[in-house]
Amino acid sequence: MQIHLNGEAYDLEAAPGSDGPPALADLVAALDLEGRRLAIEVNGELVPRSEHASFRLSPGDRVEIVQAIGGG
Repeated sequence: MQIHLNGEAYDLEAAPGSDGPPALADLVAALDLEGRRLAIEVNGELVPRSEHASFRLSPGDRVEIVQAIGGG
């Protein structure tokens, strides 16, 4: 399935053994971003971390991911 990730076309498959379309958590895992502080927006709507596992993506969705970077 193809989505738009940070303005670029991206092919995403569901995690092995999962039913239905890929979840937002599958995308986070595919990008090796698990455990990081992220803000994720899908089609202009912010998706809370608590919903990443249940939020299903659809072909053509526009996903923006911003990673918080700390510094001093």
